[in-house]
Amino acid sequence: MFTLTLLSAVGLLVDDRLLMGESVWVKPMKFGFAMGVYGLTLAWLLSKLSKGRRFGWWLGTVFAVAGLLDVGAVLYAAAHGTISHFNNNAEPVAQTVRTVFSIGVAPLLLITLIIAVLVLIQRTGDRAMTCALRAGLGLAVASMAVALWLSNSSGATPRTVTDANGNPVSMKGGHGIGDPDGNGMFLTNWSTTGGDLRVPHFVGLHAIQVLLLITAILGVLATSHSWLRDERVRARLVGVAGLGYTGVFAVLTWQAKRGIPVTRLDRQTLIAFAGVAVFTLVTAAAVVVAARRRSASPTDAMPAQICSAASAHASPSPSVRSRS
Repeated sequence: MFTLTLLSAVGLLVDDRLLMGESVWVKPMKFGFAMGVYGLTLAWLLSKLSKGRRFGWWLGTVFAVAGLLDVGAVLYAAAHGTISHFNNNAEPVAQTVRTVFSIGVAPLLLITLIIAVLVLIQRTGDRAMTCALRAGLGLAVASMAVALWLSNSSGATPRTVTDANGNPVSMKGGHGIGDPDGNGMFLTNWSTTGGDLRVPHFVGLHAIQVLLLITAILGVLATSHSWLRDERVRARLVGVAGLGYTGVFAVLTWQAKRGIPVTRLDRQTLIAFAGVAVFTLVTAAAVVVAARRRSASPTDAMPAQICSAASAHASPSPSVRSRS
């Protein structure tokens, strides 16, 4: 996948063909990088399983093959200068791509769901890491479910666009809601004129990396903050981050389904984001305050315990005094 990303980057420089306003190689480059990062994370996770490791190996292998088929189909369409997704043409390239998608997409969702169940029923690290993996995989499954909506998200009436070769392409469905083929953001191509389900799909798919990063940061901070050394505290903070991230994912999905572009959020969406932010900050603050109090209590009691022990050793027992 990373090799494909590099090759696509070279294609950007040597091939000037444009597909709906951007280079034909942008899409395979994005897909290769995203699938590479996710596959690398999944491979690392499968190596951490304490039970069902052989089963996990087979799941990873099938996932790799399915991912290769899907991204390969995107590359195949790009090399021919035509559109991969929502292409309703009857010509051979479009038919091949649709066939590959029909075979390769479902295993990605199913295998991610099975791996999520495997992680749910066993610990794959300390409590904080286990919490991050469970929440991250849950959001990945949700993001893939959102991706399945894309084919029916908008543009039910067929429309025609032009590919890089100047040929007409019959389109059915689209990423954008309210404006299926509207202007897109730089690089991501997320719609700036309508809702776009690719936004929550991207956010949910990469939740696991964000939550693992938060886990790693808390682990580093624990070396200098005693109240973070309790893995239960770190797990609670990761859990709060997971809830906040889920809230962001839900709001982005709701906003996209209403046809609101991510670049121009309406008042309702902003209020929803504010609610998620307040909930996350207040809950995290409550966890931190409780943890610091528990951490301070044993420290405060220690001098008294030391003094009591010293007194007990210094003072002779009643029996000794009586014998004296």
